[in-house]
Amino acid sequence: MAKSRLLFVDNLRTLMIVLVILVHLSITYGGEGSWFYKERPADTLTITVLSFFNAVTQSYFMGLLFLLAAYFTPGAYDRKGPRQFLRDRLLRLGIPLLVYEFVIHPLQAYPLIKAGALDLDGSFGELLVGYYTSFHIGSGPLWFVETLLIFAVLYAILRLAHKPAAKVSDDPGRLPGPGAILIFGATLGVLTFAVRLRLPISWALGFLNLQLPFFVQYIAMLIIGVIAYRRDWLVRLPQQAGKMWLALAGVLIFIVFPVLFTAGGALRGDVAKFLGGCHWQAFAYAMWEQITGVTVMVGLIVLFRERFNRQGRLTKEASASSYATYILHAPALILFTLGVRNIAIYPLLKFALVSLVLVPLCFALGAGLRRLPLARQIL
Repeated sequence: MAKSRLLFVDNLRTLMIVLVILVHLSITYGGEGSWFYKERPADTLTITVLSFFNAVTQSYFMGLLFLLAAYFTPGAYDRKGPRQFLRDRLLRLGIPLLVYEFVIHPLQAYPLIKAGALDLDGSFGELLVGYYTSFHIGSGPLWFVETLLIFAVLYAILRLAHKPAAKVSDDPGRLPGPGAILIFGATLGVLTFAVRLRLPISWALGFLNLQLPFFVQYIAMLIIGVIAYRRDWLVRLPQQAGKMWLALAGVLIFIVFPVLFTAGGALRGDVAKFLGGCHWQAFAYAMWEQITGVTVMVGLIVLFRERFNRQGRLTKEASASSYATYILHAPALILFTLGVRNIAIYPLLKFALVSLVLVPLCFALGAGLRRLPLARQIL
């Protein structure tokens, strides 16, 4: 049967796009992570608070975006068939990927060079020549779009090989219980640790820009999204379970995380052992990250279903513009933060103040972009 519009899913996806912007802004002002422009120096308190925010957010936000994207994939395939499904995905995902890769991404290097935030050997023209003559795809935040395109192609191949339609089952069966969910999170933790024995955090598959140390969760959530659609999990999850998982997430975030990082030496600046390799810190962090991520995802899905399953004019517009906002947020963030770089404010306060302006600005730009004649058919 066809699914009615799930407004809470739209609102939840909008929140995740907001968090994407905030994480990249957090890195700009002192949080741990990789980004195009970092404003330094930052004091210990700012680095600690923003890195804490990034670590917690990283545990769930992209995984949840993958789950939500995969959730709507079976229905789209059922309605359109393989040919139209792939055509639409190539348009919606492939064109923005190429435009960002070959237009936006290389050009956004220019203001960084002018501001002295990017070292350049030779002229800007020589940089562009080197960029266009090397093979790469999925630069910057568009690795996410690249991954969704790969998933769509693989999903279509699997559906062609397995003829029965992936419709919602008339007998969806039992929901996974608390024990199964915890075991699932712990399994993701063990597998993530195993990957990071060889590929520590920050390692990326160069020409595809895929940060494989995080991909155990991402692949799992793509699969879970498809299963959740077929078994109607997002609608059937009990309200009480959502409260329980959010409470557990609070314990993991505000009690377990500080103890783990203090005991592991992170407050003394010794973070390398958390990133990968055969260290107890890497194992503990991978377990914390994945179990926390799963608990937050389940809790947020239920919370938004129960409390935020409606939209006003503003939230409807933000939801409709969220994909365009994701595509545009990198150059907008770079230009804005470069524009205010000479304003001397305590970095943690600056992060908060810039957030209040930048997040609405990115969504306004996204809303404008999707109204352009050509973009309207894609975004």
